[in-house]
This record gives sequence, structure tokens and C-alpha cells, in this order.
Amino acid sequence: MGRPAPVTIEVDGRPVAAHPGESLATALLAAGERAVGTTRGGARRAPYCNMGICFECVVTVDDLPCQRSCLVRVRADMRVRTAAPR
Repeated sequence: MGRPAPVTIEVDGRPVAAHPGESLATALLAAGERAVGTTRGGARRAPYCNMGICFECVVTVDDLPCQRSCLVRVRADMRVRTAAPR
């Protein structure tokens, strides 16, 4: 089974290679992004259930806030903002 050629997406201002059609959470994890935000108490949040139930993987995609990255499919030139401190 083959994969489509990678495309470039922007994550917090930096280019990241990802494969079209894979979940954004998968692309973020494969790129080494382990945290996409923090809890109110400051603990790091990362994708957890990978099926849209837990909301731990929420990011902003193309200026649309509160997108569950495990349910968003990668497409070329998407802009992603995490809430993870850098």
C-alpha cells in the first residue's frame, strides 16, 4: 500500500512535511510535536484517544479555532497553530 507524496503544512510558523489524507494528529506526532497545548494548570496536552472523544488534541487550523487534530485530514498549505508553549 502506497502513500501520497508528502506536502508541506505550516505548524506554528515552521514548515512540516505531512502526507495528504492522514490525520493532522498523526502528522504532528510524526514531526515530533508531542504537545499541542496545555491544561489550565499548565500541564502539556497531547493527542490521547485519536478518535475525537477527548479533545486533548485541539488546535487552530486556517484560523478556525478548536479543531480536533485527530479528525482533520492533512491537505497542502494548511496553517496550524498549537497552544503549546515554545
